[in-house]
Formats: sequence, C-alpha cells, structure tokens
Amino acid sequence: MYGKAFKIFVIIAVLLMAIAPFLYQSKVDVEISGATIRDKARAKPDPAEQPLHDTKLPDFASISDSNQRKQAFFDYLKPAIDAENKKLRRIRERLITLEKKFHLNENMGDANKAWLQQLATSYAINPKSSLQQILQQLLIKVDEIPKGLVLVQAANESAWGSSRFARIGLNFFGMWCFKKGCGIVPKGRTPGLNHEVAAFKTIDHMVQRYFHNLNTNTAYILFRAIRSQLRENQLPLQASILSTGLLPYSERGIDYIVELNKMLVSNARFIHD
Repeated sequence: MYGKAFKIFVIIAVLLMAIAPFLYQSKVDVEISGATIRDKARAKPDPAEQPLHDTKLPDFASISDSNQRKQAFFDYLKPAIDAENKKLRRIRERLITLEKKFHLNENMGDANKAWLQQLATSYAINPKSSLQQILQQLLIKVDEIPKGLVLVQAANESAWGSSRFARIGLNFFGMWCFKKGCGIVPKGRTPGLNHEVAAFKTIDHMVQRYFHNLNTNTAYILFRAIRSQLRENQLPLQASILSTGLLPYSERGIDYIVELNKMLVSNARFIHD
C-alpha cells in the first residue's frame, strides 16, 4: 500500500517539477544557478585574477588520467559533505526526540524550546508558529542530502573543480549572491542583472551554504517534499529520486536531471567509500 502511494507521489512530484521553475524561480529567492559556459570552461586562468581565499586548492585539471582526476575531486569534497550530513543527523535525532516528548505531553524544558526557536529562525520558519508546526517543518527541512548527489552536482557545476568560480571563489555549486562585491561577476551576465557568484573562504563554508540553500530555499520545496515522503515510507534517501527535485536548479530543466543521473551511474565506483 505504501509502495503504491509513494509511486503515485513521485509521478505527481515529477510533473510538478516540470513547472517548478515558473512557480518558484526568482532573482531574489534562488541562490543557485549554473555557471555560464565561458566561466565553466577549462580555460587558462587569468593571472590578474587572484583567488579570493587562502585555501590550497588542488589543480584538478592538471591530472591527466580521468579516473585519478575524478577520485581526487570526490575525495577532496567528501570530508566536508560527510561532516555536514553528520551534523544534520545529530540535529535531526534531537528533533525526533523532542517531537516524541511533545506527543507524550512531556515537558521539553526552556532550553530545548529556546533551541527550537533559534533553529526555526535559521531555517526560515516563523518562530511564532505553534510548537507542533515548528517541529513538523524542521523535520522536513533539517535532513541529510545523499553524498553522491552533492558530489555529482559539484562536478557538473564546477567542471570537476576547474571552473573560474571554483578556482577563484571556492564555489563548486554556482551559488549566487546579490550584494555588490559579495563574489565574482559572471563574464556572461546579462546586462541589467546584478547578481554575482558567491565567493567562500573555506570548502566547509561552501558546503554548508549549499546544504542550507537546498534545505531552506522555496525553489526546492518539492525536493524536500520528496525527501520527507521517503522518510515517511522508511525508504533510503536515493540520490536518483531526489534529483528530480532539483529542476529549478538549472535553466536546462529535465536535461540537467538526466545528466546528473548519468553521472551518478558512471561515477558510482568513485563516489562510494
């Protein structure tokens, strides 16, 4: 029964994803967008454009063997991804414990209530919502993202770590920002637009921002809904299923999702430890 219901949900979700860019994408809300072809190309770096960080970034493009390059790229990012998922897992476990206390009418204590209020603000949830609503919404938003999905997106968006945005701003996901001087101006930016591609000082900060964006941004509400349904049906967070929730991530739409899934299959041996 659950399996059939979940399949129906996935079909509906995929159909909704087809119109998601029109429903959710805006210059204000969406922080992520694919880099322009010119910026993503493995061109010779401009010596006049210095990195905006002090991190020693491996020169992935110089690794001639493609298998070695892929393994080096994934191994470089895995620790930060694993750390962020571990952190989210700990927070989620605490939330589940508090939800059980709530349903048993047990006293949570002032410290736990204050923590929930703080977390709600961080995850763009109205702190004036009822305690039950806060717990429900946090359990949808505070959750892991499969390592494989994160890795192939990083590879896709950064041309395997060789893009201008990756080299200069440690931005492996094409994340945007909208304050002048907050990052790097895309070379192909349409006249009249004011977005920049965010720059980060550390890989950890970049990965944290990516996770927080997928877990809070209204553009990815269906991504979180699919993940929540997988949890409810006690199914694993399968990267290929969750990828359908990322249609608003790229203007390429379904072609982008197909490409990510091809990358998941072709790079499976490099992704898994």
